[in-house]
Amino acid sequence: MASVQILCACTSSQVQHQGSIRYRYGQPNERINKRRCSVRVEGGKGMVLPNLEEEKRNLRVLVAGGGIGGLVLALAAKHRGYEVKVFEKDLSSVRGEGKHRGPIQLLSSALAVLEAIDQSVAWQIMEAGCVTGNRTNGLADGLSGEWFSMFDLLTPASKKKLPLTLVICRMSLQDILVNAVGSNILRNKCKVVDFIQEPSQVRVILENGEQHDGDILIGADGIWSEVRSKLFGRQEANYSGFTCYSGLTSYVPPYIDTIGYRVFLGMNQYFVASDVGHGKMQWYAFHGEPPSNDPFPEGKKKRLLDLFGNWCNEVVALISETPENMILQRDIYDRDMINTWGIGRVTLLGDAAHPMQPNLGQGGCMAIEDCYQLILELDKIAKHDPDESEVNSALRRYEKKRIPRVRVLHTASRMASKMLVNYKPHIEFKFWPLSKNVTNMQIKHPGIHVAQAFFKFTFPQFVTWMIAGHGYLLLPLFSLEN
Repeated sequence: MASVQILCACTSSQVQHQGSIRYRYGQPNERINKRRCSVRVEGGKGMVLPNLEEEKRNLRVLVAGGGIGGLVLALAAKHRGYEVKVFEKDLSSVRGEGKHRGPIQLLSSALAVLEAIDQSVAWQIMEAGCVTGNRTNGLADGLSGEWFSMFDLLTPASKKKLPLTLVICRMSLQDILVNAVGSNILRNKCKVVDFIQEPSQVRVILENGEQHDGDILIGADGIWSEVRSKLFGRQEANYSGFTCYSGLTSYVPPYIDTIGYRVFLGMNQYFVASDVGHGKMQWYAFHGEPPSNDPFPEGKKKRLLDLFGNWCNEVVALISETPENMILQRDIYDRDMINTWGIGRVTLLGDAAHPMQPNLGQGGCMAIEDCYQLILELDKIAKHDPDESEVNSALRRYEKKRIPRVRVLHTASRMASKMLVNYKPHIEFKFWPLSKNVTNMQIKHPGIHVAQAFFKFTFPQFVTWMIAGHGYLLLPLFSLEN
C-alpha cells in the first residue's frame, strides 16, 4: 500500500496557492470511462481521507445555508472530524428545481475537489450527471448558427487527469449531498438571522429563537445572505441589465451526440443551449431590459418567439418544443467584489461572498473550491483548541488565497455579458447614402475576424486555467511513499 501526496503550488497572474492532502491507493491503474468520460483511479480502497482517530478534532463549525456550498463544506468538515451543524431556512426549495433553478454545470476543478473530499459522493455525481466536456462546445452566430469559436474542455482536463465537465440536475445533486451529510448535521426550517461574536466562540441566533455556539460561523446563505448583511450592512444587489428566460424540454436534437452546449450570439441578447441528459435540453435566453415581474398576457413563449423568431432553426426549435409552463423568468443580479469576506470568527462562502452572473457557469464551482481552501486552512488549527487569534488568522488566510482567483472570474463574467450582447456579425449601411440599394447585402464586420483570432489564441489558456483551477489542481505533483 502506497500513499500519494498532492502538493499544491500555483503562480498565475497574482494568484498563489499552497496546501496538501493525502490519499491511499493500492496499485494505481488509470483509465477513462468512455460512457461518463471521467478520469478515475482504481485499485485498493481508492481515494480516502486520513485516519483521524489518532487525533481528536473538536473544531465546532456552524454553517448558515444548506445549498451546494454549505453542504459540500459540511461534508468536508464531517470527514475531518469537526463538529458541524448546518442551518437551512427551507430545504425543499433548495433541493428541488425551485422557482428559477435548473441543472447546474460542474467544471473539472469542482469535480476534482469533490473527489478529494469524498470519492464515493463524487462518483455518484458523475454517474447522475451528463458529461458535456467530451463534445464540441462554444460560441455560435444566433442568426446563421455558424460557429464563431469552439472551446476544448477535453484536452486540458485529460492532461491534468481530471474528471470532465458535466451538467447535473440540481435536485439530484442536492439529494446526493444531503444524504452524504446526514440529517444529524443538517437542520431544516432553521434560518440564521443574527450572530454574536465572543472572544472564545461565536453564537448564532435562529429565527425560531434557538441559539447555538461554535468556534466559527460560515455564511453560505446565498446572494441575499443574512450573515453578510450583519457583517457589512445591508446593501442592494446590482442588476445586470438582463432578464433570463429558462426552459427545460423533453427534446433530443439531431446534433446531441456531437455538441454539448452552445452560446448563440446576437445584439442585446444571447441564447444558451445545453444537453442535460435523460433526453432533455436546457436553455437560457438572456435579453437586455429593465427588471420587471410583470406577466406577459400572451405568454412567455410568444414573447421569446418575438425576440428570437428570426434566429437559426436550433434556437427556434428549442423554444417551440418547450411547454409554456416550463418557461421561467428571473432578473439577473450580482454584487461587487469585496476585499474581505469576514470579520473575526465569521466568514462567507460561495454566493454569499461573491455572487456572479451565470454566463460562465462558475457560481457553484467557485463555492465548491471555496470549501476546499477553507478546510485546508482550518486543518492547520484543528489539532488543538485554537484561540481567537488562530481562528481569525485561518479565516483571513482562506479569504486571501481565494479572492484573487474569484475576482478574475467575477470580472470575466461581467465582461462576458457585455461582449456577448455587442456582437455585430455584419456591417450596417442604414446611414449610408446608398443604403437602400444594399439592404440585402451582408458584409462581415471586420471586427469579427479580430475577435475570432483573439479567442483562438487566448481563450484556450483561460479555459485551461478555469477548468484546471486551483493551485492543487493546476500543478499536481505526486510523491509515492512506502
